[in-house]
Order: sequence, then C-alpha cells, then structure tokens
Amino acid sequence: MEPGLIWILAGLVGLGAELLLPGVWFLWAGLAAIGTGLVVLLHDPGFGLEVAVFLVLLGAGVLASIRMKKRVEGPAHRVNAPEAGLAGRLATVIQVEAGGLRVRLGDSDWAARLPRDAEAAVGDSVRVEGVDGTVLIVRPAGTPRA
Repeated sequence: MEPGLIWILAGLVGLGAELLLPGVWFLWAGLAAIGTGLVVLLHDPGFGLEVAVFLVLLGAGVLASIRMKKRVEGPAHRVNAPEAGLAGRLATVIQVEAGGLRVRLGDSDWAARLPRDAEAAVGDSVRVEGVDGTVLIVRPAGTPRA
C-alpha cells in the first residue's frame, strides 16, 4: 500500500475518532495526516520529511484552534455570567436600609445598591445595571445613566 494512502487512511481514522470523542484535537491530527498523505502522494519526500510535514501541519492546526478560541471567548463573551440574564430587567424596591436596598425581581428578593447620585423609595421601579456577587446594582427606572 502507498505511504500517502496510509497517511490519508490514518487521517480519516482521526476524523472518525473526533466524531466519537469530540474535543477538537483529533480533528487537527486527522487533517494534518490527510495533508501529509496528499504531500506524500505528490512528492514522496521520504519518511523524515513526512514526519516533519505532519508536525508542521499539526502545529499550524493547533495554533489556529487556539487563536479561534481566544477570538470567540473574548472578555465580552460571558453567556453564563450572573449579569447576563439580570441586566436590564426591572425590579421593585421592597425595603430601604442604611446599607442598601432589598428589591423584588421576579419571584426572588435581592440585596441591591444604588449609585451615589441616585435615590429610591419603597415601591419604586429600578433597572438592574449589573451584578456584584449576590448584590444587584440598580438605578431608578426613569433615570438615565450618568
């Protein structure tokens, strides 16, 4: 059997392994093996260069994967962050305390705090601007951001 076909077959096995055990790493190894097989079929560079071509292609694939992951998972990509589902929602002030507020959001009561330039009374509507641990950062609903 031709060495190039063996590389391509190994690459297809790697791609099949990626389907069974997803994790992206078999994908790059499979694609690198297929690329190496195509190079071997076209030029037959010898075993040492075959391995070098495979390692270069594998390294390029892994590097591309890491770069794509960093771009997709940048600092603004926080789907499951606490503030992702709460920011922008309206709550009602149910208690005003010296250290902050208690607000009702949906069916739950939350500790909350206002910015220094804002005030709220019991019964006022407030909009959630963010989350700090388990404390909501709120602003009166009719007040624009400063």
